[in-house]
Amino acid sequence: MNHIRALLRCSVLLLLMVTAPALLAQETTVHIPEGTPLPVQLGKHVPLKKGEPIDCHLMYPVYAKNKLAIPEGTVVRGTVVALTPDHGRRVHGRLWGDFTPFNIPVVHFGKLILPGGDVQTIVSDDATNGAPVLHLSTPAPGKPHSFVAKQFIQLKQQAKEMTEVVTAPGRKDRMVQLLYRQLPYHPQRIETATMWTVTLAEPLTLKENAATEQAEKSSVVATVVPPKPTPNSPSPTPPPAEDKQTWHLSAYLQQTISSGTEKKGDTFDAVVAAPIFNPDRTVEVPEGSILVGTITQSKPARFFGRAGKLRFDFRELRFPGAPSQPVQGTLAGANSVKSEKLKIDSEGGVQPQPQNRVIVPLVLTFLASRALDDDGNLTANTAVSSNGFGIVGRVVGIVSGSRYLAAGIGFYAAALSVYERWLVHGKNVAFVKNTRIEVTIVPSRNPISATTPQPNPSERQ
Repeated sequence: MNHIRALLRCSVLLLLMVTAPALLAQETTVHIPEGTPLPVQLGKHVPLKKGEPIDCHLMYPVYAKNKLAIPEGTVVRGTVVALTPDHGRRVHGRLWGDFTPFNIPVVHFGKLILPGGDVQTIVSDDATNGAPVLHLSTPAPGKPHSFVAKQFIQLKQQAKEMTEVVTAPGRKDRMVQLLYRQLPYHPQRIETATMWTVTLAEPLTLKENAATEQAEKSSVVATVVPPKPTPNSPSPTPPPAEDKQTWHLSAYLQQTISSGTEKKGDTFDAVVAAPIFNPDRTVEVPEGSILVGTITQSKPARFFGRAGKLRFDFRELRFPGAPSQPVQGTLAGANSVKSEKLKIDSEGGVQPQPQNRVIVPLVLTFLASRALDDDGNLTANTAVSSNGFGIVGRVVGIVSGSRYLAAGIGFYAAALSVYERWLVHGKNVAFVKNTRIEVTIVPSRNPISATTPQPNPSERQ
């Protein structure tokens, strides 16, 4: 009998020795598929030169199979590998007297510095889409304004921004950069808050660690939010089940969409980036689900400064390995390049923010005419008149002592301002591939009724 027991113990130990490594590997590794976007942002400006090392931080957490794989704030390390000419910016700069050879950095990111301190090598595509980014959000509905009122509102906003240049923290650096922009040639740098979208070229396997597990437990994951009741609801009847919840999803566009190329009725896909959990921590909307968007309005940009407009909604949500369901979804937010200055209206439509098309050209024209005024000091008049070509134009206008030359420089700036605001081709609304968007979804029915509830894989028994 003792021999049988000993034999059984040896068999169990042998079985554990064979299966334990596989079970351990399954529980302690996370696999991130090829093509996963990693939005990273630069925390401090660096010189624009080839070979410059760059340390960025991950802007959003990365999930894999509904499990936190890389927490937000993880350091992503790269290097500037090449500089390509920025032809559009060079032409614009020359028109205003800036002959700096503007370049676009090509950055290759190859390292992840994980929360526990481990360094993980990644294989990614070169990133060339770096730009300071603003996060757009849907404003509250407001009353319409007349054209003149809009111009004064824009003027007030510009005045506020100019005030912040000299009052907000970091004003010394901003003043130096403002002075540089007036020079005919100045050093270049990669600005703070520049964002790149790093795309994995090969799958990535990471080991779990205590820091990642702790970050997952403390992270705020979007949850199901019931709609707010109206204060004077006439009906005591409870709303149907499909109206009791709203999902706030984050997703990445799987293709570039633009008001210049898309037509009404065209469809596109967006991949859900983070799972939605129920209060009991079962998965309501899995990471990797597909949102199907439909273009509802597309107005291409035209000449005379007429900007494009794009509007789309979401009508279908496809779950991995499960039937899709109809939904009602609208755009609630998106990342936008800071220089593009897009805006989202209260209904989810996107268009460029309007420029002040009247007051700025009028002010420049008035200042230019001061040089032709016989009253006042000649030097002062020529100084305030010669606003074209930066500091060079101002110095030439003052030193020459010619009213007509100073006025000519000033009227050139006014004419260029009119051209850029009234005559140039307007800008299309475009969201490039892997743009991160936020979508408010109202499901038509509960998807869990068609699928088995999935527990959160991060929870340990």
